[in-house]
Amino acid sequence: MALAYDPLFISSSAMDVASPPPMILTQDELKRIAAYKAVEFVESGMVLGLGTGSTAKHAVDRIGELLRQGKLENIVGIPTSKKTQEQALSLGIPLSDLDAHPVIDLSIDGADEVDPYLNLVKGRGGSLLREKMIEGASKKFVVIVDESKMVKHIGGSKLALPVEIVPFCWKFTAEKLRNLLEGYGCEANLRLGEKEKPFVTDNGNYIVDMYLEEDMGDLGVVSDSILRLPGVVEHGMFLDMASTVIIAGEHGVKIKNKHTST
Repeated sequence: MALAYDPLFISSSAMDVASPPPMILTQDELKRIAAYKAVEFVESGMVLGLGTGSTAKHAVDRIGELLRQGKLENIVGIPTSKKTQEQALSLGIPLSDLDAHPVIDLSIDGADEVDPYLNLVKGRGGSLLREKMIEGASKKFVVIVDESKMVKHIGGSKLALPVEIVPFCWKFTAEKLRNLLEGYGCEANLRLGEKEKPFVTDNGNYIVDMYLEEDMGDLGVVSDSILRLPGVVEHGMFLDMASTVIIAGEHGVKIKNKHTST
């Protein structure tokens, strides 16, 4: 039913006849709305970065659907995770990598947090390194979220800021991270997977989840400090990378661009 996925298009005639109560959309439906809007940026012949996670999955599904319908042609996808690779292959999306396509036309992905300056937290799904490599190589990076992901400052959701680290002496690295960010009320916990064993990324690394109580202030300084720690591979702050953020909420879709908003 189309209305469930496009709150911007509710015909007045339908409302006059039935006068239905306001539709309350689920979080997944809001994600689908944002994802479908993002895919409107896709054109035939593009090299696309294909994101990872529940929101990005809707976008990849939609791209596969448009390819099957012949509405898109000659698309090349570069997946940000093994999971997205499997999904894209099942949909018949041709795939490649950064070695063959070092410049990507457009990447579409979700985010765990978006601040007022379009800085992001990503990686709660565990794919932050590949996401940052691919989305950093993109001419345009479109982020798709529901309105619950909007925060006043990075860390504002009180959920995890992921840091990917090498497994070697991970406790040592986690303690260095904790000490570095202790001024922001930081907890640093190793992410666990199945059977309470350490979660392992597609790159064979571990993730330490940082939980922050305070605004970190200058994110560039914090980013550099984290990356200078031996044992750290990458962190989940995506600073000044998003070109456009599409936000689906109960009142419709908002589009925020890097320097302007609509």
